[in-house]
Amino acid sequence: MLKARLQPLSIKLELDNEYRSQLSILRELLRDEAEILSPISLGEVVPDNIDAVLLPQLTGKVYGIVDELRKIPLPLLAITSEFGTMNMWDWEIISFLKEKNIRIIAPYSLEQSKVVCRALAIKRKLSQSKFIIYQDRPGEGGKQDSIFRRFFWWQVQCIEGLRNKFGVRVEKRSFKELGEKARNISNPEAMDVLRGLSINVSEDLSEEALVRAIKLYLALKKDLGEDESVIGAGINCLNESDYSDTTPCLAWCLLFEERKLIWACEADLLSLLTMCIMHYALNAPVMMSNIYPFLMGSAALKHERIPSFPEIVDDPENHILVAHCGYTGLIPRPFSMSWILRPRVLSIVGENAHAVDARLPIGPITLVKIDSSMSKLIVIEGIVKGYVQYPGSDCRNGMIIKVKDGHSVMKKVTSHHQILIPGHHLPEIELIAEVFNLKIERV
Repeated sequence: MLKARLQPLSIKLELDNEYRSQLSILRELLRDEAEILSPISLGEVVPDNIDAVLLPQLTGKVYGIVDELRKIPLPLLAITSEFGTMNMWDWEIISFLKEKNIRIIAPYSLEQSKVVCRALAIKRKLSQSKFIIYQDRPGEGGKQDSIFRRFFWWQVQCIEGLRNKFGVRVEKRSFKELGEKARNISNPEAMDVLRGLSINVSEDLSEEALVRAIKLYLALKKDLGEDESVIGAGINCLNESDYSDTTPCLAWCLLFEERKLIWACEADLLSLLTMCIMHYALNAPVMMSNIYPFLMGSAALKHERIPSFPEIVDDPENHILVAHCGYTGLIPRPFSMSWILRPRVLSIVGENAHAVDARLPIGPITLVKIDSSMSKLIVIEGIVKGYVQYPGSDCRNGMIIKVKDGHSVMKKVTSHHQILIPGHHLPEIELIAEVFNLKIERV
């Protein structure tokens, strides 16, 4: 498990019993989330490879040492109560420091403190990691180029922004070569692997489709190797679908189960980044999918080949249809309430391709994604109301979400791709944003 490296700081000349006691408590409460080093005094040099400076104790002395605190290049983390939270007596000090533009994070629940530590850890991990993207000529000579060439996530600016802002490297590899490697794997080898797996498969998915899915999984597994710096991957699987005789849906699910590899449909780098941060920081299920606000009307209906949105009596304008590749989206088995592998729905992919038909729980849900400037997280909280089926369409099983204000969604959302997380997580995401020095746009 990733752990944050925290440097405790004492603002007093000598450590008192209260400080020592609090430090001992925090080491126990955060034992799975943080490595807490030996304390240093104010003015001492903070060692390298530290994620944040921990303040287990605050006193009125803080008001006179603002300049010294401002020199610390890392965020300050105030966890000053025995319960692993900020102490309510420290509100005034924390407010004072924020007004002086000092980055101080003050969690008010133990779970929030753990979220902050995990966010700090994935922040460091990203700077040491890379994403592998399989594509050759995205948006040029592929399927639906007029749509796909519009997307920011394939642009040089996006790749450079990921490196400059988060330190994560993007390595491009050939999807065409990957497809050839998959086809060269023998049927007996694929069948041998398939027999060792337990997969819920619909009756109408052919054995041929399953074998091809396993071949792509084996080719991906071999190509990615044992490189632990690879924490995310994606394929331009729709736009350049001619390079493969299948889809990577099953492969991504299996690779997540085996090595916690985060995936991105259509090689969407901003979705990949958002999923990595949210999954590791929140320790929560994540998935990506397309959103179709009812307010989009015919533009959304045409794309999904459905005649109308489901009839909603109350506030239809505040509802969203969620669908991707024929179903709700690619949801790994550990995250799903139901999960089955079915034949392809979209004509843009090969006849022997497949798709995942899975569901998240009914109830609260959070949608989030980083914007193209990589300076802001757009957050939407809603309620999963249920699922809707349109036989013969490109939406065989879609999710319906009610949001607070559909018009606000239309004005503020920055992408049709969104990351969905069961539950409401805005307070925790606000803390994650503080760790990454991002703004929050609440919809």
